[in-house]
Amino acid sequence: MEHVWWIAGAVVSLVALALALVELRSKRKRMLAATLLGSAGAFLLVAGWLLAIDPGAPKHETIKTGGLAGGAVVALYALWLNDRRRRVDEAKHELESQRAEHDRSRVADERFAKSVELLGHDADQVRVGAMHAMAGLARSRPEYAQTVLDVLCAYLRRKPEVFEGEQREGQRREGDREQEVRLTAQRVVADLLPAADAQDPPRYRLDLTDAHLRYFDLSHRAIGSLVMRGAVLTGSNSLHHAVFHGDVWLTGTGSAGELHLHDAVFRERAWFSGFRCDGPASFERSKFLGPTKFADARFTGTVTFDGARFTGDADFRGARFTGGVVLPTALTAQAQGVRVSEEHANRLPEGWKVGPRGEVRS
Repeated sequence: MEHVWWIAGAVVSLVALALALVELRSKRKRMLAATLLGSAGAFLLVAGWLLAIDPGAPKHETIKTGGLAGGAVVALYALWLNDRRRRVDEAKHELESQRAEHDRSRVADERFAKSVELLGHDADQVRVGAMHAMAGLARSRPEYAQTVLDVLCAYLRRKPEVFEGEQREGQRREGDREQEVRLTAQRVVADLLPAADAQDPPRYRLDLTDAHLRYFDLSHRAIGSLVMRGAVLTGSNSLHHAVFHGDVWLTGTGSAGELHLHDAVFRERAWFSGFRCDGPASFERSKFLGPTKFADARFTGTVTFDGARFTGDADFRGARFTGGVVLPTALTAQAQGVRVSEEHANRLPEGWKVGPRGEVRS
């Protein structure tokens, strides 16, 4: 009799296994029929095995143990079904999250496109509002920050259409309104940059080639790379206590007011070749950690590098200091063609001598 149970259990188990394999390969994966057959097969196999090894065992105990085996198969099915439901719920949640993120990205793209469009509006207050809208977008969606900075820098690179001294009264008022828009763009650019003391800050690039800037303030900010070739600076401009993680290019830049660059850190190349400064400039305690070039620079106001540190190659060839200059006494730099004012007090590095007509010899 026990052999019949064995054979029946084996047949039912094989059928259950085959059915399970078929269902696993199908998309619907309905395992209930296979589970019931497997449970019956487990019951017959276990009961038959117990009867085979102990024919005198009580029948109710044999049936009870076989029932436990069959129940275990059903329990495994319940666990599998619960895990499947969990994975389905997680997949649904992930899909909903992706859809929500897609919707947020679409809305952000629309906001950005509308803001860019409004930058060309005739009304100055509309342009100012568009800049603040882009700033809000960059803060809520950090992946837009570099793009927003690029757009604002592009706006600042636009040459003002009217200039002081050439305007009629109506044009002057229009120029004042445009200047307010440009000042807003400058403030938004500064506000979007991380603090100089931030740990591992994002390194945003600023391209302000040929830009006309007034009262530009990037003090205490961390900046990736800065390109200001040919820019025009008026008023008091501040980049003090800033940390420049990338290259800085101020070649051919002109400054017609005060320039505050003290306590700044230049980690890579700092290029001031051909720089023109008609007002006082301060580089006190700044650190130039990469190649530095002031070749052919012109400073007509007082300029001081007191306490500045140069660890890379420094090139001052052809520089002109006609308003007095203070340089670090331990500076080692290329100084061919450097000229200083004979009418102002100068402090030069050790070994530098002032010859006729202010020409420096080292």
